[in-house]
Amino acid sequence: MKASFGALLLVTALLAAMPLRAEEKVRITPDVVYGHKDGMALTMDVYTPAENANGAGVLFMVSGGWHSRWDPPEKSLPMFQPLLDAGFTVFAVRHGSSPRYVIPEIVQDVRRSVRFVRKNAEQFKVDADRLGVTGGSAGGHLSLMLGTTADEGDPKAADEVLRHSDRVAAVVAYYPPTDIRPWVDESSQYRKNYPALGITAQQGEEFSPLLHVSQDDAPTLLVHGDADTLVPLDHSERIMAEFEQHKIPAELLVIEKAGHGFPGEQGQRASKALVDWFMRHLVEATK
Repeated sequence: MKASFGALLLVTALLAAMPLRAEEKVRITPDVVYGHKDGMALTMDVYTPAENANGAGVLFMVSGGWHSRWDPPEKSLPMFQPLLDAGFTVFAVRHGSSPRYVIPEIVQDVRRSVRFVRKNAEQFKVDADRLGVTGGSAGGHLSLMLGTTADEGDPKAADEVLRHSDRVAAVVAYYPPTDIRPWVDESSQYRKNYPALGITAQQGEEFSPLLHVSQDDAPTLLVHGDADTLVPLDHSERIMAEFEQHKIPAELLVIEKAGHGFPGEQGQRASKALVDWFMRHLVEATK
């Protein structure tokens, strides 16, 4: 199972076989520091279309098993090409990583990343009200946490970044864990395999997006394979039912015979759905 989580970013739909544009058509700003933690920098890479930018931004959660890895930004460029071709500015966000950090600390990091982008929206040439978030597996879980539990920031915070909202305007989550309560039990194999789950039962409730759906949540697309044995389809089905009950604009795309990842044609289908969702809710909805 560790290999599955560690490889998820390599098989995600964003890697669907789409033509790679010349790099000069994308401006890459590597290792932008959005905060500090235990004397270390929290960083993101920013990919900006050199032409035809649509003014919307998408934050990508670099997370598998709540482990956040670094790669040269040029190596990751193919993952984001479909979004860049559509005019989106992409922020590849790395968080404090498992096994050193657990889920509450990781969620705090990704909240800060949204606040940072919003604070600096003019510098990044994006609209602060048109920010989306996406990720796969653990990255999908983090995306849903932002979509269901955002706040407006603390206007009295000494840190200016924390005065800004961490709300997003749209979410796309691939095969996301939505109810981690069974996984944080000390007898759970998931907890043994993924140290970020080493939290209390109460925290398991606090960080299960399924339990926090409300009427002000962001429009959400869920993409899940019906043959996924690591994060079963019912994780998306159950939160989809909550979205419907609360009348949140949401859709569930089920990829037939897909497991924990979408290679080949499955990836192309999922990638198109992702771009279409963000176009609908971050671009067309504002016209």
